[in-house]
Amino acid sequence: MNSRNRVDILHGVNLDMLGRRPVSHYGSLTFDQLEQQIGAFAHELELEPRFFQTNHEGELVGHLHRVEGLADGIIINPGAWTHYSWAIRDALEIAALPAVEVHLSDVDAREEFRRVSVIRDLCVATVKGEGVDGYRTALIRLKEELDL
Repeated sequence: MNSRNRVDILHGVNLDMLGRRPVSHYGSLTFDQLEQQIGAFAHELELEPRFFQTNHEGELVGHLHRVEGLADGIIINPGAWTHYSWAIRDALEIAALPAVEVHLSDVDAREEFRRVSVIRDLCVATVKGEGVDGYRTALIRLKEELDL
């Protein structure tokens, strides 16, 4: 098995409210179902996922500060923080791990403010608008990066 296979799956603000958010943008899965599906995708790819979700920006920053030695790569969906959290951007830069940005909805086809990502330039890829399947796409891309 690949020795670089530990992946942190980081979910930001309001992601834990899936199932209560507009189905047209976020699908019908609950947050627990989303994480179960991501876990299944990861295991198919021989990746070991570790999940983290918070609605508190500082907790996500702190988690990124502590990730060294615990993960080889990051899948990150910061939610609304994507569009303005320079603190999360700086913490992702400090983490210095390959990362893939994921959004369930097609953020570029939504409101103007959602088209801005302050983390995109730090990520090896961005996946958007694929719903839960976007996490499989993101994991495949991250696995390619880890296998280099």
